Amino acid sequence: MDLFFMIKAGILGIVEGLTEFLPVSSTGHLIIFSNLLNFYSHADKEFVDMFNMVIQLGAILAVVFLYRKKIIDTVIHLFPSKNQRIETTGIYFWSMICISCIPAAAIGIPFDDVVQYYLFNPLVVAIALFIGGILMIIAEDKLKKHTDRPLSAVIIKPKQAIIIGLFQVLSIIPGVSRSASTIIGGWASGFGTIAAAEYSFFLAIPIMFGQAFLNLLDAKGSLVTEEWAALFVGFFVSFIVAIAVIGSFLDFLKKKPMKYFAIYRMIFAFLVLAYGLFFPWQ
Repeated sequence: MDLFFMIKAGILGIVEGLTEFLPVSSTGHLIIFSNLLNFYSHADKEFVDMFNMVIQLGAILAVVFLYRKKIIDTVIHLFPSKNQRIETTGIYFWSMICISCIPAAAIGIPFDDVVQYYLFNPLVVAIALFIGGILMIIAEDKLKKHTDRPLSAVIIKPKQAIIIGLFQVLSIIPGVSRSASTIIGGWASGFGTIAAAEYSFFLAIPIMFGQAFLNLLDAKGSLVTEEWAALFVGFFVSFIVAIAVIGSFLDFLKKKPMKYFAIYRMIFAFLVLAYGLFFPWQ
């Protein structure tokens, strides 16, 4: 087994765990670091693109772990009763999540192969990171609601779920960031930053499970033992790192504005473009 292949898979797992829930695009960072680490020298582009999608499931499982009480509560109180309104039930909550998933699924599933073939490259990522950073600053100034209420204190309306789902469609472009697009969508629909971020966490569960399942289903027959091992390493590492990141991210948002992430995006985009001038990307 190629030790360097496993080490690189672990590094990419760290990158994924650090960036999945931050508004900086985990997919974009994985594309950049896959190139920097020359991950493509160990496997073909199809596997690397699939790897970068599947290990995101590890970070999503961190949400399931950390919010397990909320998830269990939605199962226990799945249906309305005499003492519980429909808006506070699990069936209502997950229905809103499903509504938000529809736009991205309707566009992302049919065009997934096209997007990966044409857009999964550092140039697209850099452009999307830079433009997205500018839009984040504008959105925070114009749309952000000054409230720290958590998602548990918010009653989600179907219109809000649809608005957030439409914004999530933008994240199909690598470098845009699913977290950034859904948080901005949350602002546009009336959520505060904390509630928007937490809704983004839950929204990632069906989206990323679906993407990972489809990618694995498509590639399972062609994967060799070493590739399965790399997937496991990246998956496990991203899970552990994401557990540490989620709480810190929410604490940061309670004290600091999102513009810091926007500034980081623009600086990172500039570095990616500058690097590409001297060392052409693969």
